[in-house]
Amino acid sequence: MIADQFIIIKEPANSNYNKDNASEQPKRSIAKSISWRAIGTLDTIIISWIITGTLSLAFSIGLVELVTKMVLYFSHERLWNTIKWGR
Repeated sequence: MIADQFIIIKEPANSNYNKDNASEQPKRSIAKSISWRAIGTLDTIIISWIITGTLSLAFSIGLVELVTKMVLYFSHERLWNTIKWGR
């Protein structure tokens, strides 16, 4: 099964927006991003609650994490858009 992946000859990937748009609608990508961020924040809240033992502090940490990670991710993406490597 795994070895089959190395044997199968695939066509070179010529990806563009129209091809990506046909495979997944932008609305779906947005919904996936929101749901993933919710899961990540919930994980942070639970871990913070276990470590601190205080639910209000855990929610505060989760809220800060939610905002900072979105800002960091946006900045990370913008930075990578300036890098030509791999394009």
